[in-house]
Amino acid sequence: MTDSTYGPGAGASPSGLAARRRRRRWLRYAGVGTAVVVLAAGGVGWAVYRKLDGNITEDTDAAAELARYEKERPTPLVHDAQNILLIGSDTRSGRGNHKYGRDLGTQRSDTTILLHLAADRQSATAVSLPRDLMVRIPSCRRPDGSRTRAQFAQFNWAFEFGGTACTIRTVEKLTNIRVDHHMVVDFAGFKDMVDAVDGVQVCLKAPVDDAAAKLRLPAGRQTLNGEQALGFVRARKSLGNGSDTERMDRQQEFLGALVNKVRSNDVLLNPVKLYPVLDAATSSLTTDPGLASLRGLYELVRGLRNIPTERVQFLTVPRRSYTYDANRDELVEPAADELFTRLRTDEPVQVSRARPDVSNASTTSHSDESSYENGDDGGEYEEEEDDSGEGAEGYADSGEYEDGGEWSDEKPDDPTHTPSPAPTFRGNTAAGSTCT
Repeated sequence: MTDSTYGPGAGASPSGLAARRRRRRWLRYAGVGTAVVVLAAGGVGWAVYRKLDGNITEDTDAAAELARYEKERPTPLVHDAQNILLIGSDTRSGRGNHKYGRDLGTQRSDTTILLHLAADRQSATAVSLPRDLMVRIPSCRRPDGSRTRAQFAQFNWAFEFGGTACTIRTVEKLTNIRVDHHMVVDFAGFKDMVDAVDGVQVCLKAPVDDAAAKLRLPAGRQTLNGEQALGFVRARKSLGNGSDTERMDRQQEFLGALVNKVRSNDVLLNPVKLYPVLDAATSSLTTDPGLASLRGLYELVRGLRNIPTERVQFLTVPRRSYTYDANRDELVEPAADELFTRLRTDEPVQVSRARPDVSNASTTSHSDESSYENGDDGGEYEEEEDDSGEGAEGYADSGEYEDGGEWSDEKPDDPTHTPSPAPTFRGNTAAGSTCT
């Protein structure tokens, strides 16, 4: 048998073997490098998640207090519908809040909004509750462990008396709507949110010069930073007629513009901009245990992202000046009860920016919306109210429980009350909160 000699095949030369070795080494290095990048990215992602998750403050005290009164709380009527109470605290304690006044060791709810999310997540309705609304506040646990007595007083005192739990119980007694979750944000948190989205645009019909709100702006389209935005939503004397109702209208329009800004692709699709928004949002929140995590917030927000802006609605509960004090509010019935019933049963609520005819506001029915603007009957609000608590007895004495629970704050019947068949309330939508 003849031995055969085979010549070297392709790549068998010394130079070919070296090239193959270099290629294998490169692939190994690339694989290791890719693994390192993936692990690093995962590590960074986990670190970011842990930071954002840890930013949220869990309100366990409120949860424990509400559990004590579970039997008296309303029963949810519609599965998957949710009601979230949003509270803006006027506390002067904490980072950056001292500049807005002396820290007296107390706080009240500067802004309170009941947000209803429809079960099908096709609409969201935010109802502002006036801070000066006269309501029945139940006996609440104070921070020091003592308890207040049930009394008839202005709504924002509930937050001072017993914090979030007292406010939630007051809202539930007022509306018969179960509050599923709550969120509390202070001045600093609000400013951080606005700054995180690089400001929010508003349109001013006239210049603003308000020393109390530290706000000075020209007329026209303006992009407000956090400090300006806080002054804009809190100002009274220099904007509109000075009423708290008009201030709530302005807050609602601003929140609609903020919703539009956050939902814009410029924010949601840009990680560099999205992270500061998430950081500011989570850092500023105190929530119930069910929402005190990124997972909890994600589950909430996930159902909201596809709601059309025209179905994100803002309105103020039907109100008028309180019969016995023009500087306080009371509900307009039966309009308020109709609104609460529709939210409780998850029925549609419509809003319209059109104002009713107010030419005969002094003689027409109080049940329509012509009396929503405080000042129709001469009442005006002051920029700063008495936070000392003095004068509370004037309201509390007329609303104490007698003989085990009956209220003695009887008011004369108003024969002008007439039901309103139209489920439409004056308000606006997020779609209408953009400058045109």
